[in-house]
Amino acid sequence: MANDKPRLTRLTAILTQLQSKRILTARAIAEKHGISMRTVYQDIRTLEQSGVPIITEEGKGYTIMEGYTIAPVMFTQEEANALLTAEYLIKQNKDASLVNSYESAITKIKATLKYSQKEKTALLANRIQIRNNIEGDKSRNYLVKIQSTKYGAV
Repeated sequence: MANDKPRLTRLTAILTQLQSKRILTARAIAEKHGISMRTVYQDIRTLEQSGVPIITEEGKGYTIMEGYTIAPVMFTQEEANALLTAEYLIKQNKDASLVNSYESAITKIKATLKYSQKEKTALLANRIQIRNNIEGDKSRNYLVKIQSTKYGAV
């Protein structure tokens, strides 16, 4: 299987993936990262040797000991832009508890951004406009392109 990610990047992604689910199979890890099952086993062993308390549930998969978390290392600029855009969409919701909880969560997420990302997301925040999508159409992929173009780059 082809794998073009550096190993450290993949290990970090596997750790994040493990934290996002109750149980994760080796096959799901292999498919997500385009690696062999043997590589999955080696990566799990490396994470364990690094102090990550991974529990193997025979016949089911892997999980992390309850209560153990590590914050995601960093977001790409596209991920940061998507989270910021989602903030403006959530603010349109009429459920105050959802809006308040999201604002609290996004504040914590913004705290993990690099300074350059904070500056770019601040520029983006001034440019966001929310319009209705009555049809519920999700067939376009323009937003990331607009956010990263030479003239619209944030």
